Amino acid sequence: MINSLFIINKQGKIIIEKHWRGIISRQIVEVFNDECEKFMNSVPDSMKDNGSNRATTTTLKDSYFTRDDVPPVLETNKYWLLNVLRDDLTWLCPVEREVDPMLVFEFIHRIMDILTDYLGEVSESSIRENFVTVYQLLEEMMDYGYPLTTEPNALKEIIMQPTIMNKMMNTVGAAAGVAPKFPQSMSNIPWRKAGVKYTQNEIYFDIIEEIDATIAANGTVVSCEAHGSVQANCKLSGMPDLSLNFVNARVIEDVSFHPCVRYRKWDSEKVLSFVPPDGHFKLMSYRASLSTYQAMPLQIKPQIIASKNGGKFDITVYPRSSDGKPIEKIVLTLPMPKSATSVNATCNSGQYMYDPVNKSIRWEINKLAQHDRGPLLSGTFSTSESNPELGMSISLEFQINMYAVSGLKVDSLRLYHEGYKPYKGVRSMTKAGNIHIRT
Repeated sequence: MINSLFIINKQGKIIIEKHWRGIISRQIVEVFNDECEKFMNSVPDSMKDNGSNRATTTTLKDSYFTRDDVPPVLETNKYWLLNVLRDDLTWLCPVEREVDPMLVFEFIHRIMDILTDYLGEVSESSIRENFVTVYQLLEEMMDYGYPLTTEPNALKEIIMQPTIMNKMMNTVGAAAGVAPKFPQSMSNIPWRKAGVKYTQNEIYFDIIEEIDATIAANGTVVSCEAHGSVQANCKLSGMPDLSLNFVNARVIEDVSFHPCVRYRKWDSEKVLSFVPPDGHFKLMSYRASLSTYQAMPLQIKPQIIASKNGGKFDITVYPRSSDGKPIEKIVLTLPMPKSATSVNATCNSGQYMYDPVNKSIRWEINKLAQHDRGPLLSGTFSTSESNPELGMSISLEFQINMYAVSGLKVDSLRLYHEGYKPYKGVRSMTKAGNIHIRT
């Protein structure tokens, strides 16, 4: 059960507070801010064994942790402070009894998704401009600390989306944001409205996969896996019952489904059987283990050599198999030593930029095909230290359209209980998640 929710801006001030089970004092936010400050000023455990701990605590404490590093659960004398940080907004739920933390985090993320659907973007300004709508949604989504109505289609039957007309009604004293009358044709299925009609019946699926990997300096894959999701956009009339088949569903594991999916059908036949919500929704998410061969569509070969008061570096990028699809939006970020004073570099493809504040080089390559010549970035750097500290890791970003690295593909889609034949569109995309190349 969830007691309260506080939405806090980056200055630590409360934007929204909502209480479902009693009222928790606003001072809990000050306690949370103090705990965050205490954590960010702390010293990592790996350095506490160092004899110079006292000296480093006062001189370098600001460089250890940032707000992004604060743990999602902070413990105080009376409460556990469960918090999520997204786009400079902190979503804080203090709980005083034993509760499943994943329930709280899932509910917070569901609130974010609903507000994104209603407001377009979730920011301090958009929340302030739509206070009434936000409070109405929070009231409908939870009852006495337990999640109640969390499906967008059901909420839109009760609470209107903020529009210019809705705001005009608010100014003349009408009930702001509330549907003019209670819907007469409520669906028995909570995630789908009744009486949906389209002139063009179509449904689109997007298979989006992200690669998380750690690569050794010699190019060996230390660890690699893909995290994917199937996003859907449904524009089908009536109450369609769909059956979606994949070509090779066995490649995925740790599957999580939208509530509309019948799990027994998937467990026995690896077929997705569901009545879809109307509009955009996430049908499923999954994880896929990748073999060494299929792991990385790019091979990065870094070579960094240190010398007295500086050093030199060479980074070569080689394209690998991606079913003939070009690799786009390639970005490599190479951190320099903290003592770096200057950097001189050249590249034969794309463009690079050195950031003297963050001490890093950002190299951007627009597109790279499988048979293209491998791009090269080389240069030298100077440091104020005679023996600069190396051991940095290169981060990598890229995107490949119409390609799923796991090999997951949609085979067929069947529709039941309706008399039309829908149009089916499928796209796939692979992009980099957390990829680090050791040097």
